[in-house]
Amino acid sequence: MSYEEFYRRSIEQPEAFWAEQARAIHWHKPPERILDYDRPPFRRWFVGGETNLCYNSLDRHLEARGDQLALVAISSETGQTRELSYRELHREVNAFAAVLKSLDVVRGDRVVIYMPNMAEAVFAMLACARIGAVHSVVFGGFAAHNLALRIDDARPKLLICADAGMRGGKVIPYKPLVDAACAEAASPPPRVLVVNRGLDPALRLIAGRDLDYAGLRAQHAEATVEVEWLESNEPSYLLYTSGTTGKPKGVQRDVGGYAVALALSMWSIYDVRAGQVMFSTSDVGWAVGHSYNVYGPLIAGATSVLYEGLPTHPDPGIWWRICEQYGVRTMFSSPTGIRVLKKQDAAWLKAHDLSRLQWLFLAGEPLDEPTAHWITDGIDKPIIDNYWQTETGWPVLALMPGLDMRPIKFGSPGLPTPGYRLRVIDEATGRDVGANEKGVLVIVPPLPPGCMSTVWNDDARFLSSYFGHFKELLYSSLDWAIRDDDGYTFILGRTDDVINVAGHRLGTREIEESVASHPAVAEAAVIGVHDELKGQVPVVFATLKQAGDQDAARVAAGMRQCVVDQLGAVARPARVYVVAALPKTRSGKLLRRSIQALAESRDPGDLSTLDDPAALDEVQRALARGADA
Repeated sequence: MSYEEFYRRSIEQPEAFWAEQARAIHWHKPPERILDYDRPPFRRWFVGGETNLCYNSLDRHLEARGDQLALVAISSETGQTRELSYRELHREVNAFAAVLKSLDVVRGDRVVIYMPNMAEAVFAMLACARIGAVHSVVFGGFAAHNLALRIDDARPKLLICADAGMRGGKVIPYKPLVDAACAEAASPPPRVLVVNRGLDPALRLIAGRDLDYAGLRAQHAEATVEVEWLESNEPSYLLYTSGTTGKPKGVQRDVGGYAVALALSMWSIYDVRAGQVMFSTSDVGWAVGHSYNVYGPLIAGATSVLYEGLPTHPDPGIWWRICEQYGVRTMFSSPTGIRVLKKQDAAWLKAHDLSRLQWLFLAGEPLDEPTAHWITDGIDKPIIDNYWQTETGWPVLALMPGLDMRPIKFGSPGLPTPGYRLRVIDEATGRDVGANEKGVLVIVPPLPPGCMSTVWNDDARFLSSYFGHFKELLYSSLDWAIRDDDGYTFILGRTDDVINVAGHRLGTREIEESVASHPAVAEAAVIGVHDELKGQVPVVFATLKQAGDQDAARVAAGMRQCVVDQLGAVARPARVYVVAALPKTRSGKLLRRSIQALAESRDPGDLSTLDDPAALDEVQRALARGADA
């Protein structure tokens, strides 16, 4: 079937289309209604159907492929590799589920998971899914404050953590961060379950709260836990994403729609089917990690490769060696990862047999053409960009080699995927722009299966954050885009104050609040500035309470440390400038876009609303002088 025919049917006959796609997963009880869109923009897919993500990922494959590899967890940090068949993974998940039940975790309870890319993180996620608990995985690079915010919003009955992770050979203790987060949180979990890897010799368990996983697992090693059948629209997990306010948004995902969307995407977009191998380099704490490290490949009956480590350790050929060893068919990484390799000898790209590798997909941030050309030439494989968001759960824009491969256009993630009715509209009027004209990329609801259901416990924020930007009821991606004459979309960057650092979305407001917590700081503006390696990096401009009496370099270093302590190293400002004044409008709004333009040597745009021209001059002088830290 051609791409056009397949896509058109998903738009013109959505219920018939998705009813067909739903046959790809197991339903304990078939859906009574394919789509309920009686309360726009809220929608429910496969209403009345009962299913389970863990059953679709494991149990249904046991008879046909019980001895096939399901999960390969590789750590170049610890030097350990774990290979688990579907039967072995099923056993580990049952044991973990039994441990959860012994701790009184039941259907609907939230469980926060704070772990690196290790096999037990996958066990924990699938165990939660098995018993109907709602997991919320928090990226291990986040600091205690960020973890505390997510704890207070999710109100978990249990937190699961590792004793430590590793990066570049350095041990990063997780447990002290958990202890600090629980101390800060207003609603800390009553129990903390610790998976001890033996990396942190100073590990301390708090009596009455903390439990050692190994001991409990030994008690439940042979347990069998029955699957909890969930109605399609019950929540499966929460995944927090930065917004333009300091409070992160808990993206809530359903069960049935998510499973169906992943099943479709695995064969049609990523061209991976049962018995084949997919290698995603994402962290389990991100949306890609959920969809294409854990649930997607397993739902498809494929083998998933999970990797902990840097792309350059023990050498820059590690990813390609993994592809050769396990016969990877489709690899999924980020432009930043490839730009890191671009700094190494290109000979590493030719050092391994990649004959079984068919596709390299890249997503998480815009893919620049030089990087796309470099990796295409280096491995002689098609490089496929794809665009999606934490909120969508699977690609919005991509090419579909498993269905009907279309020409690659460097700089574009491609064409709309099934179910996404996309428009590019004028920000002011809401009207569609013409071909090759800049506008805001929007999705006409109802959102297809797999997309977020709402913001956890906050329907009003779901409406205002995503559907409150235009008079017409439209989901705003908050991304600028253009669409060419062939229908290919090109993403140009954010319309709001969220920046993309190596694929990590960071709210500038969060960083500003961290900077402002420094006792010497009066006010701060944070912008995202283009960076050759990471795409964007945060840059701080700050005024001080007592400007003349402060050592600017020392205070600037202190601001940077505040960000690291509160948000984690991922949010560390690349540069900090101490200035006498910040440019604002006459109504007091910070002119962040003008500051960003100056920092990138661009025209600052319309300054008719500027309150004090001297403030903009001050920013220019600071840039010419150089950063204070």
